[in-house]
Amino acid sequence: MLFKGKALTVQMLDNGIAELNFNLEGESVNKFNRQTVAEFSEALDAIEAADGLKGVLLTSGKDVFIVGADITEFGSAFSAGPEGVAELMNKNNENISRLEDLPVPSVVAINGYALGGGFEVCLGCDYRVMGDKAKVGLPETKLGLIPGWGGTVRLPRIVGVDVAAEWIAAGKEQKPDAALTAYAVDAVVPTDKLRDAALKLLGRAINGDLDYKARREIKKSPIPLNDTEAMMAFFTTKAFVGAQAGRHYPSPVKAVESIEEGYKVGRDEALKIEQQKFIECAQTDTAESLVNLFLNDQKIGKVAKGWEKKADKKIERAAVLGAGIMGGGIAYQSAYKGTPIKMKDIDQKGIDLGLKEANKLLTKLVDRGRMTPAKMGETLNRIEPTLSYDGFDDVDVVVEAVVEKLKVKHSVLAEVEGKVSDDTVIASNTSTISIDKLAEALKRPENFLGMHFFNPVHKMPLVEVIRGEKTSDNAIARVVAFANKMGKKPIVVRDCPGFLVNRVLFPYFAGFSMLVRDGADFQEIDKVMERWGWPMGPAYLMDVVGIDTGVHAEEVMAEGFPERMGKSFKAASDVMYEAERYGQKNGKGFYNYEEDKKGRPKKVATDESYELLKPHVAEPQEFEKDVIIERMMVPMATEMARCLEEDIVGSPAEGDMALIYGIGFPPFRGGIFSWLDKIGMAEFVKMADKYADLGELYKPTERMREMAEKGETYYGNK
Repeated sequence: MLFKGKALTVQMLDNGIAELNFNLEGESVNKFNRQTVAEFSEALDAIEAADGLKGVLLTSGKDVFIVGADITEFGSAFSAGPEGVAELMNKNNENISRLEDLPVPSVVAINGYALGGGFEVCLGCDYRVMGDKAKVGLPETKLGLIPGWGGTVRLPRIVGVDVAAEWIAAGKEQKPDAALTAYAVDAVVPTDKLRDAALKLLGRAINGDLDYKARREIKKSPIPLNDTEAMMAFFTTKAFVGAQAGRHYPSPVKAVESIEEGYKVGRDEALKIEQQKFIECAQTDTAESLVNLFLNDQKIGKVAKGWEKKADKKIERAAVLGAGIMGGGIAYQSAYKGTPIKMKDIDQKGIDLGLKEANKLLTKLVDRGRMTPAKMGETLNRIEPTLSYDGFDDVDVVVEAVVEKLKVKHSVLAEVEGKVSDDTVIASNTSTISIDKLAEALKRPENFLGMHFFNPVHKMPLVEVIRGEKTSDNAIARVVAFANKMGKKPIVVRDCPGFLVNRVLFPYFAGFSMLVRDGADFQEIDKVMERWGWPMGPAYLMDVVGIDTGVHAEEVMAEGFPERMGKSFKAASDVMYEAERYGQKNGKGFYNYEEDKKGRPKKVATDESYELLKPHVAEPQEFEKDVIIERMMVPMATEMARCLEEDIVGSPAEGDMALIYGIGFPPFRGGIFSWLDKIGMAEFVKMADKYADLGELYKPTERMREMAEKGETYYGNK
């Protein structure tokens, strides 16, 4: 053994080959944390000093190769400024260049995920052999960053400028066939033959059958593009990438700039350019927010896994009541992820609608080459349509997804409780009705809770798991386990009107209603909020959700929180509802809707909405965009603060992720608590106080005022 550490080892094999094996102790995956980086340096010392060295083989002792840098180390390094960022990055940059400069050939056996820094160390090797189940990629732009260990330097020299720019800007994982076609890897083999194939390739390089030195020289030299070729390539690419990424996400364009500024110079000079661009990205609010989101996602995942471990049994059979679009979506998601599910309705038309929804979603996957027809058949076979309760005594969890009316739900829930076993968990997909009220119809309320999916089910990651007053921990654990199995992001919240997401969303809608009442143009509000980062403005969002649905939910919220959410005026949504303009579902809401070439609804401005609103709103006036943003966001922020203070949600991380996964809160802002931390609570309180005359929704809580006085933040010192 040449070197033995806690993250990697080096041992000499036959024929003068040194095997550098990554196997980080105590972790399920390999990652470049400070310990791994330090040991990598020591391992290279040992390799450079080894007698009779003829070649180096890089391998992994885990099911993945290396998933990248240790993101948990970014916060402290980034907050230390440019010097802190450089200090974090320098050592591994040096390591990879040392690996590349060894006087012998190197081959890496990529057995699983090789992402970010994990792929960058592969690019430092002379040859790359990839397992047929592995994936490679440089996903740094998803964190608001660019590759920082040579990705923008080596990849374009290996695969060409165009492919490198596309891969890096998009940040997508690449499958073996794509990597081989792009020449990013030299061979793809079955995983069980990977080691032998890598050793055979290394032997050919050692024997002189392959000219590794010539290949290495290409990676260390400028890219042979003339000025005209370069200008055309980079001008077009930057324009395209900038348009795709949008102004709130600067890192994809920075990555292309790094390639552009580094193509004319050698490796070492280009690495300095890359580092400077990385530092610039690392100091942006976007990078801070996206890194925080990554860490928050890990936190909520750990919380969900903790709940799952408490479940008394695995979820092997499920059922859904109500086979409409929502029920069909739930059935599809369960079946797609491998859990057989009964889909019950009282009417064959409902069953047909649910099956049609599942069939449509699966057909799209087949058409896009993401599923074979045989797999589609297997998935559909996991959905058992039924008009009766036969077999319900053998299911582990039932999701009720019938019409959003208390009496109907009471009747259905009481009925199904009599058809299932005593320990079956029953969950309601209600979006607004109190879990405790629904539980009144049941004899076993400890087995009942909420499981609120967001529409469309197959696209929206969030599931709110709602704990009622009598809900048992085991019921929560089972439903969280089911949500995890469905590939969703479950967040446990306490029962209250609207639960978490809708309780916080409707004050935002109230801010919109008051702006329109006071003379603001709803189209202008939409434009301002979309520029702020929302995927759609509030009027458009109401149309998509369904104005009839929104009006009903608004009534529930007003009843639950009359002092803040009761209305003293006719809201714009009420006007549309009374005119039977329900949004996309009937082709007219705030906007009219027409089908585009792909059959999707496209919004079209119409004078009809303005005419309907005219008797109920003030004379039209222009509002400063900052005023629109503040009047929209203050009610949402103060309500979310209340939810945290009342323990409706367990932590700022869970609150932030709920809004991002549930309603598309702008990710580059990091979530609403993250946004408040960036503003500073003192500034936020001043902002809110400007609008005190608008009512209770605009009044910060006493705890928020206390935080403002003490300079406290929600996330503390990250």
